[in-house]
Amino acid sequence: MLRQTTLLTLQNIPYFCYPESIGHYTEHPQHNVWRETGALNNFNIHYVAAGKGYVEADGVVHELRAGQAVLYFPQQQQRYYSSEDDPWDVRWVHFYGDRLHDYMIERGLHRNLLWTLRQQTPWEEAHLALLTEAEQNRMLRPAQLSTLTYAVLAEFVQHAVPLKNTRTSNAESRVLALLPQMQQEACQPFLLQDWADLAGVSSYYFCKLFKSAVEMTPMEFITRSRLQMAKQWLLERPTANIGQIAEEAGYPNASYFNRQFMAREGMTPTDYRGLYHS
Repeated sequence: MLRQTTLLTLQNIPYFCYPESIGHYTEHPQHNVWRETGALNNFNIHYVAAGKGYVEADGVVHELRAGQAVLYFPQQQQRYYSSEDDPWDVRWVHFYGDRLHDYMIERGLHRNLLWTLRQQTPWEEAHLALLTEAEQNRMLRPAQLSTLTYAVLAEFVQHAVPLKNTRTSNAESRVLALLPQMQQEACQPFLLQDWADLAGVSSYYFCKLFKSAVEMTPMEFITRSRLQMAKQWLLERPTANIGQIAEEAGYPNASYFNRQFMAREGMTPTDYRGLYHS
């Protein structure tokens, strides 16, 4: 399956970012790209959803598998291609914007070429929304195209971590694969050893791998997930007791929940609810 949409490149756009082309290739073992330095004047994300492919850089061939991506900056030499025996399911977007370069540099995205996405589904969903909009409406809704392009970029910025070619990569991949389940079960009692067992490593090594891959400790991730769930419940259930929500979110009492909420959100749960329900 080949899906791709190429759009006109606009000058002096009033948007932070805008797509030049969007695509999705599956079962296309002939996918093979070579661009000399200076050939392409936009950013380029190629993300592998399944199968495998290869990226060449500085004379080294790197293998990319599911959940991994390559990010090119404008004017950068590009060499990537699908595996012939296990063709990749690759989703890509080329995009541009006058202020994008500074934005990407500030976030350190220039330091690495290859990336792993800690959570794949949000990026895949954002990319599909952008591709569908471009296919159905072309450039009839430019503001929507820009918004959806930013969503793709924002999900990448949030979830991408540098791909490491080390022996720990397989173990890190197992840890990353547990993130959706950890987020879903965050409100249950957190037992570090149980999660380490699922990843097939010791609890010490699990924490080390988690910190390296996610840039926070397992407990910090659980706390953020609990608070996110609590914020959702505060808005969805405006008459629910704060203590009840605290208990359901995994906190021993409302007082501790209030302190954790205040420390991270800068306001109490009651004040947060009041922002949306007056």
